[in-house]
Amino acid sequence: MTPDADPPRAATPDFVHYAELKGEDALARLDAWAATLSAQPGFSGAEVLTSPAQPGLALVASRWTAPVPPLALPDGVKAWVFVVQASVTPRA
Repeated sequence: MTPDADPPRAATPDFVHYAELKGEDALARLDAWAATLSAQPGFSGAEVLTSPAQPGLALVASRWTAPVPPLALPDGVKAWVFVVQASVTPRA
């Protein structure tokens, strides 16, 4: 593979939904909410994320193979939907 060649790309879900919550109970609340996502059409997986650099902040990154349906978000959650444009995989 030459340096100018495009990196390998994998098939990706069409949408990513990010949900963000701040506060002492953010992790517990988003973890419980994330557990409900598997019942939604088009859901293909999610991660609940925290960072030592951002105490009290929790995120859920969920992947969807169809447009994200309306989701009942916990109070105080900020959320965004992104359309996946490309995905890069490790080189073999």
